[in-house]
Amino acid sequence: MLRSFIAHIPHHHIVKVGRLLGILMYSLDVPHRRLVRRNLQFCYPDWSRARISKLSKEIFKNAGITFLEIWQAAFFSREDLLGMVKKVKGMEHAVNALKKNRGAIMIGVHMANWELAFVFGGCYFGKPVTGVARHIRFGWLDRWFYRLRTRFGNRILFKKDALPKMRKVLRRGEMLALTLDQSRHKQAIEITFFGHKATATPAAALLAMRCKSPVLPSFCLRDADGRLSIEVAPALKLQRSGDLRADLQVNTQKMIDVMEEQIRRHPQHWIWFQRPWKKTHPELYPRWTARRLKKKKRRS
Repeated sequence: MLRSFIAHIPHHHIVKVGRLLGILMYSLDVPHRRLVRRNLQFCYPDWSRARISKLSKEIFKNAGITFLEIWQAAFFSREDLLGMVKKVKGMEHAVNALKKNRGAIMIGVHMANWELAFVFGGCYFGKPVTGVARHIRFGWLDRWFYRLRTRFGNRILFKKDALPKMRKVLRRGEMLALTLDQSRHKQAIEITFFGHKATATPAAALLAMRCKSPVLPSFCLRDADGRLSIEVAPALKLQRSGDLRADLQVNTQKMIDVMEEQIRRHPQHWIWFQRPWKKTHPELYPRWTARRLKKKKRRS
């Protein structure tokens, strides 16, 4: 009874309460509010404080809605989940890519409700989609998200030593989903993001080169009424010159450029709570830099 009640709370109520929750988060969570503003000022140096502040509030509102949507989705049936997405565009590109029997790499960033988009993909295709994720620090939350992500048949690989397993997914002719806006330093290569040097994972480019798999940019967006839509773009034309290192650099940058273009169109949908320039511009994140220095001192 309770599960059914939660699953059938109208989405416009979720949106309304989620926006209020986002404003509350914006008011109380000072460190993340500063982080979002700092990232925005770094990317849009010509913007006024008022414009930065207005967009920051919209980013927090999206986070509030996303939080409640993810919580509600734990009670959804497959049909409920499919009904969450208002519009699907370009999914034929993914269907055609899979027909080549080399698998397909769906790349994206953390926009709108990327978690539901991942689960939706498996329900829509009727076949499992394999995602790659980090472990969440809190064990109970890590287990909760694992159950949510896999409850309709999708699979999760955890990032550590995942590359051989990702190759197997593609060689079975299946779909692999990767996000490009988070990367570990040891695995990352330097790219340009919003006009500044940053780091990104070359995993998608490496897998595409090794397995000859198509790479399709995909995006989860939120309409003005709060409803979700999913867009899949045609496969990217990748450079294959025979110089693997050069190809990885060029192709990863191509992927990042496509992601950046979509973030610029819909900046309120991306989670600006990240630190994408922490390695190349540590001065942006003084608290994070100070913590890192303390850890290094303790280890030495």
